[in-house]
Amino acid sequence: MTRRAQPPAVTAAELVKTYPGGRGKPPIRALDGLSLGIEPGQVFGLLGPNGAGKSTTVKILSTLARPDSGRATVAGIDVAKDPDGVRRCIGLVGQKASSDPMATGTENLVLAGRIQGLSHRQATARAGELLAHFGLADAADRLAKTYSGGMARKLDVALGLVHRPVVLFLDEPTTGLDPEARAEMWAEIEGLSAGQEVAVLLTTHYLEEADRLADRVAIVDHGQIVAEGTPEQLKQELHGDTVDVEVAAADPATVARAGELLRRQPGTTGDVTVQGARLTARTADGARAVPGIVAALEEAGVELASITVARPSLDDVYLRHAGRRMEVAA
Repeated sequence: MTRRAQPPAVTAAELVKTYPGGRGKPPIRALDGLSLGIEPGQVFGLLGPNGAGKSTTVKILSTLARPDSGRATVAGIDVAKDPDGVRRCIGLVGQKASSDPMATGTENLVLAGRIQGLSHRQATARAGELLAHFGLADAADRLAKTYSGGMARKLDVALGLVHRPVVLFLDEPTTGLDPEARAEMWAEIEGLSAGQEVAVLLTTHYLEEADRLADRVAIVDHGQIVAEGTPEQLKQELHGDTVDVEVAAADPATVARAGELLRRQPGTTGDVTVQGARLTARTADGARAVPGIVAALEEAGVELASITVARPSLDDVYLRHAGRRMEVAA
């Protein structure tokens, strides 16, 4: 007997979503033909600055918003035709806390389980299981308002998993966390697709987060996916090294002169991106190119503030496809 193929965890085809501008301003097109696909058990990262369309995508896929056009499915279920069916098989962790601050960790999870159709016994057992998994067992009987930021975020993820969803949406799950809490959350997310057997759609504007956690990454800019692949595939498309030059004087004439000198340097691709006083170029061998770049700039009277060489990063991928760096876009 042939085993039936498992449907994709998530599909989206040509999603368009426009919001009113308000007070005479033009409408805002949050999504402009966005398409993607996520396989079961995969961690898929949507990477982009604030306002790129990541949260709007999550809202549509989790049935909290309807697209103006396009089609989407979750676990093979059409989000527009059967939103209730979609809600039964997804978990959602939004940017804001979803727990009741005046209830304990256990009470929050039991209530969530009961809402999802579990019996009281099942919900209580599941709550204990999740509290132990996320290292919250010792705080099970404490009010959620007494939890640290990292603990509260773990409780939010546990709430999203209480009914064993097929797909878990994590919308900016580590925003506002300190480095230690963020590292702990990363460790939890890394184990979700394997340990919980759930597909994860992770939205983030942290480059390191997407690079470390995602099996595949889609870079979103102005409501469109401009690049998609594994983090390594995307970085390997950028052959050679990245050279970042910052000139001491940010006046347009000096920056333009520095840019022209960079374009003419042996070994550089000729494609130089300028943002303020910072110029970025690609070169086959950064270590060999830097002495020549420094000498040429000094000879032309362009004072350097700094120059660095690095292997390609997801920020370089974003720069290539969007024409600006992530921190500037954000």
